[in-house]
Amino acid sequence: MASDYYKILGLSRSASADDIKQAYRKLSKEWHPDKHKGDKKAVDKFKEINEAYEGLNDPKKKQMYDQFGSTGSGAGSGSGAGGFGGGQGFGGFDFSGFAGGQRVDVGDLFEGFFGGGRKQPREERGGDREVEIGIDFTDTVTGARKEMQIKKLRACDMCSGSGAEKGSKLITCPDCGGTGQIMKTAQSFFGTIQQAMQCPRCKSSGKVPEKACSKCSGEGRISDVAKITLDIPAGIDDGQTLRVRGEGDAGRQGAPAGELYVHVRVRADARFTREGDDIRTVTSINVPDAILGSEIAAETVHGSTTLKIPAGTQSGQVFRIKQKGMPVLNTSRFGDHYVTVTVEIPAKLSREERKLVEEWKRLS
Repeated sequence: MASDYYKILGLSRSASADDIKQAYRKLSKEWHPDKHKGDKKAVDKFKEINEAYEGLNDPKKKQMYDQFGSTGSGAGSGSGAGGFGGGQGFGGFDFSGFAGGQRVDVGDLFEGFFGGGRKQPREERGGDREVEIGIDFTDTVTGARKEMQIKKLRACDMCSGSGAEKGSKLITCPDCGGTGQIMKTAQSFFGTIQQAMQCPRCKSSGKVPEKACSKCSGEGRISDVAKITLDIPAGIDDGQTLRVRGEGDAGRQGAPAGELYVHVRVRADARFTREGDDIRTVTSINVPDAILGSEIAAETVHGSTTLKIPAGTQSGQVFRIKQKGMPVLNTSRFGDHYVTVTVEIPAKLSREERKLVEEWKRLS
């Protein structure tokens, strides 16, 4: 009795071509002889799976099988085009007859194995660049515009980035026929395997200059030092990175440029300590101001402001000045400013001061 190809692949008779391929890839991985060395049942199962796939993958064979229960090529008997003859290859079977004796394309049959597949010609985007810039603390408060110079690949001015000499043009790559890929052929126990690789001549673009530019040798780009204007946003913090679109290396032959990533390093400020979007400072007051209360000038990143010190303030007490901290990046909000107060005890007293303190002590 002929084998039920649909049952072997675990499919219904309404299965689509994609369903058949998906089921085959899953089962062929599961029952591949490499995973079951020495297991004759696994080898037979693997052969059965491939036989079913051959019968259902080819539209003509599938039509014949659906109508007559046979592909008409001896499939189902374990011999002929659908079988494994000989005594060559893995486990005593000749895999050169795999897929009906046709050459196996990695982009089709082994797509599920290796994640491969043929790709369309693509533009080779320019590479990304990374640099560092040092800025002052005040730049993070107000924002700033900085100019910097970086070494990168820029579009060739002689050919305007095309890679073709003046009067010449880009033509279809003769090595790959415009596909951007060349096929590498190798022999394996599955038969002749074809693998798509990047075309070394056009580097996947599918185009080459009819006559290469004499300045850039057909690349469409040259190495140079470029001047970049960088906008530093208010609120940026040390260690954060800015991305400047299109300021990385130019792409080959007019392809899009890469990105520029600027790592920001903020120089420390002697007066202010930043904690997220908040600012902290420390200030000293004398004993009478701590006892009686006072008003003092507090320096913030936005300038001087008045801080009210209540009577009975203790050393180490912290006061908050709302909305006087750092700008919150990409918003209109601000953090807060925290002032830690230390009460300064005089190391020496005048005769009159000492007399007053002694009198205070006596009253206490």
